[in-house]
Amino acid sequence: MTAVAGGKTPRASDEKRRPSVFWVLAAIVVPILGVFARIEIRGAEKLPRTGPFVLAVNHHSEIDPLIVAAAVWRIGRAPRFMAKESLFRVPVLGWALRATGMVPVARAATAAAARETIKHSRELVEHGRGVIVYPEGTLTRDPDLWPMRGKSGAVRLAMSGEIPLIPMAQWGAQDLMPRYGKLRLWPLRKHMIVLVGDPIDMSEFVRTRSQPATIGRATTKTMDAVAELLSQLRGTPAPAERWDPAQHGQKETGRLDTET
Repeated sequence: MTAVAGGKTPRASDEKRRPSVFWVLAAIVVPILGVFARIEIRGAEKLPRTGPFVLAVNHHSEIDPLIVAAAVWRIGRAPRFMAKESLFRVPVLGWALRATGMVPVARAATAAAARETIKHSRELVEHGRGVIVYPEGTLTRDPDLWPMRGKSGAVRLAMSGEIPLIPMAQWGAQDLMPRYGKLRLWPLRKHMIVLVGDPIDMSEFVRTRSQPATIGRATTKTMDAVAELLSQLRGTPAPAERWDPAQHGQKETGRLDTET
C-alpha cells in the first residue's frame, strides 16, 4: 500500500513493535485503505524514530487523516492526533481516543486550556510520544486547497516542551474524497504523496514564547513551511499569504456549503 521514496523501508521504532491498540487498528484499516490508495512517502527519515514530536499537516479532505495515519505508521511511529476535547466525552469513542493516547484540545484560548497544553506537552516528552496536528483546525477554506491561516495549538504544544515541530504536506486525498464531497472509489489505488520536512527552527521565538505576537509569528512560520512542502508536491508556487476565512466572510470551523 505504501511506497517509501528511495526504495528503503525505515527501521520500525520500538513504539511500533510494542503490542498496542494500534496493531488491531492497523490490521483492519491498512489493508482496506491499500485497495483504494497507493501512498508514496518522501522524507521519511526526517520523522524521529524515537522521542516526542509534533507533526503539523495540511488538511483538505475528510479522508486525509487516514492517509496521514497510515503513512506515519508505515514510517514507524504511532499515529496519535490532537482531537476536540468534546469527542473524549462520547461513549466508546472517548475510550478509544484515550486508549490510543490521543491528545484533547480545547477550542477556547483560556488560562485553563494553556495549562492543559503544558500538561500534554510534558506527557509527550515523558512517554516519548508524537502527535499529529492539523493547525488549520478544519478543512482549508482556500478555494485552491492551499493551507490557510493556522491556529496556534501545534506551536504552543511544541514550544511548551521544546519538542521538535515538523511540517508535513500531503496531496492526492482529494481525488479519493473531494473536500465536503463523496468517496470516489474508482479507479482503485489512487496515487497519494506524503512529504515530511525538516524540523522548523523555533529558536528565534524561545525568549518571548509566552507573548501572543510571538506565538502568531511562529504559527505563520509553521504554515509557510507546510505550504512550501505542498508547493513541491504540486509543482507550483504557493500563495504568498495564507487564506484568511475572516476576510472572506467564512466561518472558522464547521462545514462550508459551497461544494458537493
